[in-house]
Amino acid sequence: MSYIQVNDINLHFELQGQGPPLLFIHGLGASLRDWEYQIPYFKEKYRILTFSLRGHGQSDKPDHPYSVDIFANDTAELIRTLFPEGVHVVGHSLGGMIAFVLALNFPELIKTLTIVNSAPAVIFPNFKSQFFFYLRSFDVRLFGMRHLSTQLANAVFPKAEQAPLRATFIERWCENDPKAYLNTLRAFRGWTVMHRLGSILCPTLIISADQDYTPVSFKKFYTELIPNAELVVIKDSRHLTIVDQAAILNKTVDDFLMRHVI
Repeated sequence: MSYIQVNDINLHFELQGQGPPLLFIHGLGASLRDWEYQIPYFKEKYRILTFSLRGHGQSDKPDHPYSVDIFANDTAELIRTLFPEGVHVVGHSLGGMIAFVLALNFPELIKTLTIVNSAPAVIFPNFKSQFFFYLRSFDVRLFGMRHLSTQLANAVFPKAEQAPLRATFIERWCENDPKAYLNTLRAFRGWTVMHRLGSILCPTLIISADQDYTPVSFKKFYTELIPNAELVVIKDSRHLTIVDQAAILNKTVDDFLMRHVI
C-alpha cells in the first residue's frame, strides 16, 4: 500500500500504467477500488492515479465535518506532489463535485475535466428525492451501514443478472466507518458552484446516465453554462455508470481524451 501525507492526513493511493497522468476521483462511501473497471482499459495509455478521499477506504478518517473544499484541497495537494505539471481528471458523483472545485480553484493543475453522474450544485428534482438522500443519515444512525448499503445496491443494480454486483457493493459499502460517512454527507448540504461555471475553461465532458438520480435535463442545462463542454448520455444505466456500463463509458472518455491530450 502506498500512502502520502497531505494537509496532515495520510491518503491511500495507487499509481499504474504509463503515459499522460489521469486522475480518477470516487464518490460518497466508495474508495479507489471503484475504478477497477477503468484501470485495465486506461493504464495501457495513461499513468493512472487513484486514491481514497479522507474518511474513505484506507485513508485517514479524522472525526470532523468534511466539505467539498476540504476534499478538493487534499486532492490539489496530492496532484502538486505527484504531478505538478497537472492531470486529466475524471470524477464520479461526489468526485465530480470535487473535480468542479479543482477546475475552478486550481485551474493550473487540470488539463481536462470529465464529470460522471454529478452536478455543480446539490439540487434535488423534487422533495421525495431530497428526503431520501438526507434520510441516509438517519438510516446509518438507526440501522447501520448494512441496511443503507442494501437499499443503495438494490436501487443502482436492480436487475436480476446484477445480483453479483449487488452483493459485492453491499459488502464494500458496509466497510465504511459510520462517523466518516456521516461527516461526508454534511459536505452536500447547500453546496453549489453553479454561479462560477463560466470560469471553467478547460475541455469538459459531462456524462449522464439516462436513469441517474438527477435528470438529464439538468445536466444539459449546466453543460451549456460551461464554455468548452459537451454532454454524452449513456443509456440503460443508473448512478454507477462506471460499473453497469463500463465499456461504453470507457470508450466515451477515451475518445474525449484522445482529442485533447497533448
